[in-house]
Amino acid sequence: MKYPRTILAASILAAFGFVGAVQAGDAAAPDAAAAQDTSGTESQQMETVVVHGIRESLKRSLETKRDANAVVDAITAEDIGKFPSTNVAEAMSQIPGVTIDRRFGQGERVSIDGTDPSLNLSFLDGHPVAQTNWLYGEQPNRGFDYTLLAPEILGKLEVYKSPEARLPEGSIGGTVIMHTRNPLDLDANTFSASLGATYGDQSDATKPNASALYSWKNADSTFGVAVSAQHYEEKVDRQGIETFGYSPVSSLASASPAVAAAIASGQLKPTDVIPQEINAAYFQQTRKRNSATINLQWKPSDQFEIGLNGLYVRENFNNFNQSMYGFTTQTPQNITGLSSAVNGLVTSGHSCGNDTPTCPGLPANGGNGAVNTYIDNQVRTSTVTTKGLDLNGLYKGDGWRLGGAIGQSKADNKDNSQAFIEPYYNGGYTWNVNSGIKFDSPSAAANPANWHDGDTPGGGWGGNYAKWPANAKDTYAQLDFSKDFDGFFNQLLAGVRYAKHDEDRTLYIFGGVRTGNLATIGYNGLTDILSGFDGWSSDQQHHVQTSFDNVRNWVLGSPLGTTPDAGSFLNNSYAITQKSDAAYVQGNFGTEALRGNVGLRFVRTEIDSSGYSYSGAPSYPPPAGSYQTVNVSHNNVLPSFNVAYDLAPDLILRGAAAEVIAWAPYNQEVHNTFLNDTVLTGSGGNANLDPYKSINFNVSLEWYFAEQSVLAASVFYKNVLNYITTDSHIERQFNSMHTTDPATYQRIYVDGHLGNCDANGFCDYSVLRPLNGGKAKVKGLTLSYQQPFGDTGFGLSANYTITDANTKSGQDLPYNSKNAINISPYYEKGPFSARITYGWRSHYLAGGYVAGAPPASVDSYAELDASATWRLNRQWSVTVNAMNLLDETYFEYLGTKNLLAGKYDSGRRYMATVHFDF
Repeated sequence: MKYPRTILAASILAAFGFVGAVQAGDAAAPDAAAAQDTSGTESQQMETVVVHGIRESLKRSLETKRDANAVVDAITAEDIGKFPSTNVAEAMSQIPGVTIDRRFGQGERVSIDGTDPSLNLSFLDGHPVAQTNWLYGEQPNRGFDYTLLAPEILGKLEVYKSPEARLPEGSIGGTVIMHTRNPLDLDANTFSASLGATYGDQSDATKPNASALYSWKNADSTFGVAVSAQHYEEKVDRQGIETFGYSPVSSLASASPAVAAAIASGQLKPTDVIPQEINAAYFQQTRKRNSATINLQWKPSDQFEIGLNGLYVRENFNNFNQSMYGFTTQTPQNITGLSSAVNGLVTSGHSCGNDTPTCPGLPANGGNGAVNTYIDNQVRTSTVTTKGLDLNGLYKGDGWRLGGAIGQSKADNKDNSQAFIEPYYNGGYTWNVNSGIKFDSPSAAANPANWHDGDTPGGGWGGNYAKWPANAKDTYAQLDFSKDFDGFFNQLLAGVRYAKHDEDRTLYIFGGVRTGNLATIGYNGLTDILSGFDGWSSDQQHHVQTSFDNVRNWVLGSPLGTTPDAGSFLNNSYAITQKSDAAYVQGNFGTEALRGNVGLRFVRTEIDSSGYSYSGAPSYPPPAGSYQTVNVSHNNVLPSFNVAYDLAPDLILRGAAAEVIAWAPYNQEVHNTFLNDTVLTGSGGNANLDPYKSINFNVSLEWYFAEQSVLAASVFYKNVLNYITTDSHIERQFNSMHTTDPATYQRIYVDGHLGNCDANGFCDYSVLRPLNGGKAKVKGLTLSYQQPFGDTGFGLSANYTITDANTKSGQDLPYNSKNAINISPYYEKGPFSARITYGWRSHYLAGGYVAGAPPASVDSYAELDASATWRLNRQWSVTVNAMNLLDETYFEYLGTKNLLAGKYDSGRRYMATVHFDF
């Protein structure tokens, strides 16, 4: 069902405006929630809590923070199936020191205390959840993608900012432990369900979502089962402008008389740069997620219990990405004019094409070809399946406990494919960094028959088809023992843990796509995009386009080859296995005013990274003996210390110190090379990386000055002894276009002298690779405040984080914002509750758009969300949510803001949901 925009918007406004008319309703029936932490030494049973509403959720989260020995923050569900956000990552933004990245308009990965998302750990009920990438071309990342989990399945989430010896190693920023609900902690025959719809104003599409949870236990509360199922859909529409890179004008002078003349006259400096392309980007996707969980719990006595947890998630991420750009620097001989530079950037220019008979680049005039404007069409299918099964048990003796857990989680994306065509138009255009490109003949550019895909003499290739299946698997087993004592040291904990991660992927790219043009491939009218970018060229706002089905049918209907491209296969096929054996001992201590723990964790890690190593031109089948494995091992002893002291009944001083390690993303630990043959850039790995290693310190002061209230300040310092950095080097690599499109390769790269390429297919590529980068420091301060204002129904939670992070050489650390602010006022009285959440983070370093692109910075970003709930009675409630109300753009730049990398608009999102609890 599709709802008109005005109806949905009106319902949201009506819900927010209803606060003045509501009357006190029926008291809600209490529900119980508990979770079990199996990540450490023991199966730590959390207290049964009654959770209903915003204030109760904040209260329980505050109790977790106050009672912890370590530096911990928490989020508690407002009710069964009602985690306080539409997205787990976005809910975490309310935790001090936590920031999130929103590259597709919603939170995906989180940074904790100024560290890269890859340097954090996340567990579900104490066990790892395997994951693999959904976006074609993207490499595996250790940072957890929280869009994987439906927020309805969670009852509580904890963030450990200071480690304990009992917690698994591998985090520099923090360890996130998410808890589902155990059936023995819920009433028998508990049932909760929701039905709703999500609307995006940019996609103008409404999609359904639903969830249900049922929990049963026997009369003796010795056996129970809880099952849940969720369905979620959303139409993603991301529009933007991009520049894939910049070239110094000096590199174009030898091929362009116009550029040479501008330098000679002093109009341009040799160091001035010109954008290689100005792209109109259009990403469309319908995300679908179906998930299910099952929790079995058997507790025949107070001494013994067993739990079995199962998880299944199937996500569909099919997407269609269009990129329309004039490739100015690919044919510099066609440049007929450039503007003067502003702050070193050439801001506009003109390149001629086949609609100008005197254009120097035309073959008739002795040139290598007219300027090219491309429309890349990337049709991607992606289905990620994640499943896991975990068994845990606990036996309690007289003052001692023995617990254990074993499990395995798998994730695969066997359907990870891309059908690609790249139609081009040879007419001239004028370009401007502030308004895009405008064709010399707009009517010719609007004719789909003029957009060729290799169907003209010497016109190149038709495209390709690629499959890049990926697999990931986590296996673990652990055994934990604890013994209670009388005295200052009141508990001894010890345990062992085995963990193994397997990751592999293989890239197959097939040529043989038939040639044609957009008229024969399938014309789908003109786009209607970039309305949010003032003054942008109508030629890029309304350019010709095809469709998802047209591209896929055209490519798959071609006589594709049976032998994959050799270079792509060899460079991008790899496997990695990481095994760790760990043992720990931890002592908990405490007096009436003092408590804490001290511990030591030893871990031995072995990494086997396998990939192809060859010399000369690549070949398929791979040369004998070219698949090689590099084995590295590391031993680490990791001490930790946490202490909390009650300066007064409501004033707590905390301190923590620990040595920690983390690991680079899996693809960086293998020798692989992902190349972009068009712009001659690449990225790759290094099989000899050491782990990140850091000595962390935390100090916090927390004042619980009133009921459900806190004012806290926390200082953190991370002395990173080894930080993995990336550096760009020129590598001689084989350009696959030499095989797939020899005419274009000869015309542009050899005759056009682009990239110092030779006739045998080898070019100079700028390739980014990781290396052991030496030292780095992260230091910061967080301030947090929470308070309900008496019986008014109003309350406020807010936090501020300031960090300073850089390497010894002065480089910024990825994903670190110097300043971040979150402010969330709320109202809750009677049957009505509402909450507004404002979050802002300053600029931070992220990643480049294409393989090997230099790291880009993301500009400051503000997010304004709102939600409201009206409880009709004890069973029924209605919730509406509005996200990105400011319609913020996601802006990436290269070094300085005048060097645009990408600027994207994803629009506002709205959700309306009906909840039922029994």
